[in-house]
Amino acid sequence: MHQLDRVVIRFAGDSGDGMQLTGDRFTSETAQLGNDISTLPNFPAEIRAPAGTLPGVSSFQVAFADYDILTPGDAPNVLVAMNPAALKANIADLPKGGTIIVNTDEFTKRNLAKVGYDSNPLEDDSLAGWDVHKVGLTSMTVGALAEHSISKKDAERAKNMFALGLLSWLYSRPHASTMAFLERKFAARPELVAANKAAFEAGWSFGETTESFAVRYEVPPAQMKPGNYRNITGNAALALGLVAAGVKAKLPVLLGAYPITPASDILHELSKHKKFGVTTVQAEDEIAAVGVALGASYGGALGVTSTSGPGVALKSETISLAVALELPLVVVDVQRAGPSTGLPTKTEQADLSMALFGRHGEAPVAVVAAQSPVDCFHAAIEACRIALKYRTPVILLSDGYVANGSEPWLLPEISELPDLQVEFASGPNGDDGKFYPYLRDPQTLARPWAVPGTPGLEHRIGGLEKADKTGDISYDPANHDFMVRTRAARIEAIDVPDLEVEDPSGEAKVLVLGWGSTYGPIGAAARALRQRGVHVAQAHLRHLNPLPKNVGEVLAAYDKVVLPEMNLGQLAQVLRARFLVDIVSYNQVRGLPFTSTQLETMLEEVIKNV
Repeated sequence: MHQLDRVVIRFAGDSGDGMQLTGDRFTSETAQLGNDISTLPNFPAEIRAPAGTLPGVSSFQVAFADYDILTPGDAPNVLVAMNPAALKANIADLPKGGTIIVNTDEFTKRNLAKVGYDSNPLEDDSLAGWDVHKVGLTSMTVGALAEHSISKKDAERAKNMFALGLLSWLYSRPHASTMAFLERKFAARPELVAANKAAFEAGWSFGETTESFAVRYEVPPAQMKPGNYRNITGNAALALGLVAAGVKAKLPVLLGAYPITPASDILHELSKHKKFGVTTVQAEDEIAAVGVALGASYGGALGVTSTSGPGVALKSETISLAVALELPLVVVDVQRAGPSTGLPTKTEQADLSMALFGRHGEAPVAVVAAQSPVDCFHAAIEACRIALKYRTPVILLSDGYVANGSEPWLLPEISELPDLQVEFASGPNGDDGKFYPYLRDPQTLARPWAVPGTPGLEHRIGGLEKADKTGDISYDPANHDFMVRTRAARIEAIDVPDLEVEDPSGEAKVLVLGWGSTYGPIGAAARALRQRGVHVAQAHLRHLNPLPKNVGEVLAAYDKVVLPEMNLGQLAQVLRARFLVDIVSYNQVRGLPFTSTQLETMLEEVIKNV
């Protein structure tokens, strides 16, 4: 048994080969052993992309280690390629000397021609620089299931379980949870339960008996804070954060949503939690979805809507209405690559400008960004806290990278979560014994939240401009100016913590600043530089509107500020305009997250020139 401290495996195949399921099961097995993990699913947007083609390749990368890791790895150590397309699409990412486990059964002349191979790479020495293991995954699976009462097609589909069994043996992973999963997944068809279990066991046995793999590997558990852990994706964590916020606020939660990649899993997860007072409404379109959520908030619930960039565009008028009504509303934007339909299953950070400014009139809202899958839980609670306390829409930015990625989550104690309870208006609030719906709290500038039907609290609502205090319709120029400025001041009054800077040596002249999902790659790059004796400071923004009050001071403290973004410099533009600091903007819009090596190289060059 050879011990390793870290391994990165990429499962790749046709979009019908079950690579996402295989990767997810391997990740769950790994989580049980106590390794730190990070994952990167990558799949086509089509429900069934063209079989055997490069656009149809689906992959799942998982990194696991005996120490704290921040990313799913820049490059795999092991590539499992189920067909020629998977090999060709991923071989450039695999460093020389890496391991390739390849399904030889799919390397037919027809499949090779589909992806432009003039000759078979398994036979022409073009893979001589890698450690190649040729395995007939399909034929061996069919052979192992010959006595099972299933069709040949169903037998062939089980080859992903054979591959999972082989990799589970090779890296000493447990498999009880996978057996239990198969029993649940195919409960209605016992023959498929038996077949998939047999395929997994055949893969495990092949690993044990073949001479192809001379060494078996082990990655010890990571040293992690004691407690109960579970593996969780960003979307699931965000959904549970919304549930927790409802519990801590003692309010029902209503999600109005229309299915859209990559946000749909939030709707799926929340629909399971009715016992916590959660109601989910799958509306007929994005506009109806946000309307339902805002109506719920008007009625005294915590209204939430989840979507991606195209949906936020459609919801913008209703978000502006929520600004005018001054009601709590949480808008979850799981960003994807655009514009228009763009690359629906790929990641990007290009909705920031829309979140900050994408509404008609002066309609400022709070903006919060999640930085990792686990942080989606805490970011959701923070978004709800702001929405409830300040009676404002809050846009919570996630993206495809953190939404679909996963990592171990230390389950929090309920008592450690913030108290989000609010007091509804219960009677007159004016000195004259009347109820004034726009008489504000002097600290938060929030107006009273009056549940419809409460006696004596009748008031006018709607999108027309409100008169200060009374809420009556007003066309008075001075009043409009006052209300616009007051709504902006309410956002600026939101209490957010100062921006924390990580500068261990105190000698750094360069600060690398980030927001959202760049946290992992930036952190890994900064860690690598410091291990080589290079001084660099790091800070990460969660609150993007309002910004922490010390941001200007932090930016001015360094000779250079570098800001990597998966857009063309949207936050950099805001910071330049507001603080007159010459931000070094480093941008990428490839539908993929930054790699830590990429950022490490860039940062080292900047530091050398300071």
